[in-house]
Amino acid sequence: MTSDSNSRRTAVITGAASGFGLEASRIAARRGMNVVMADVDAAALQLAAREIESLGAAVLPFRLDVSKAAEVEALGAATLARWGAPHLVFNNAGVGAGGLIWEHRASDWDWVLGVNLMGVAHGVRVFTPAMLAAAAADPEWEGHIVNTASMAGLVNMPTMGVYNVSKHAVVALSETLFQDLALATSQVHAHVLCPFFVPTGIAHSERHRAGDEGQRAAPTPSQRIAQQQLERAVSRGKVSAAEVAQFVFDAVDAKRFYIYSHPGALSGVKSRMEDILALRDPSDPYAAQPEIGAQLRQALRRT
Repeated sequence: MTSDSNSRRTAVITGAASGFGLEASRIAARRGMNVVMADVDAAALQLAAREIESLGAAVLPFRLDVSKAAEVEALGAATLARWGAPHLVFNNAGVGAGGLIWEHRASDWDWVLGVNLMGVAHGVRVFTPAMLAAAAADPEWEGHIVNTASMAGLVNMPTMGVYNVSKHAVVALSETLFQDLALATSQVHAHVLCPFFVPTGIAHSERHRAGDEGQRAAPTPSQRIAQQQLERAVSRGKVSAAEVAQFVFDAVDAKRFYIYSHPGALSGVKSRMEDILALRDPSDPYAAQPEIGAQLRQALRRT
């Protein structure tokens, strides 16, 4: 830890050992911030923390499962004890799962909602009061809370049901947080990140899933198809995790709420809003690529 670390701004980043979280940690370090790096993967976290320390940052690595309230509370206590209220909280940890929505088991819902939604809710619940207190004590103090949702929080593609639900909830939580903070302060700001397909490790989230190994059934055909689709889409992503992390810091600097990695994907949001306002059934998500929709229907109907 450098001698002036207590005078630096502090960032708390979950999912910090890879993907957006690691790239955000690198940017925070280059900006001279203290970095609290939280992740469920202890080995990857240790390596990532060493890298960020090599960039000159003071780092507090913290292994946790964000779905566990007590563990996020412990993260908050450790952060406050070390550096006080953080100036940036990036509630970023997330997992993915696919398949026909009725084929998800109760444990699938618990896992995805636990990480994607409750991980964000716990981060907001734990850190916002401390940030508000810091703002009340210092009129120059400023803080930002960034929650990672997805374009899946704004549209509803098939075979992504549990993931869609979790990310729509994060968008709703974040929009409400924005409105609630506006009532309480002008010094703490909310943001929501809605990335599209970006090469990260989310297609292999199951590797960190714990608790029901002996109860898991073999994946259904639709789940195998959804996994293949996700791996293909993620691997072909043209926008990097580093670029997305930079978009996050750019939005924080500009105090801009919505953060998109692929603005062109908003055409799907527009179609959805038009369907809602016109009382139309949801549009065919494969209207522009009917051959893909036909292949998917054929694959699912012969299973």
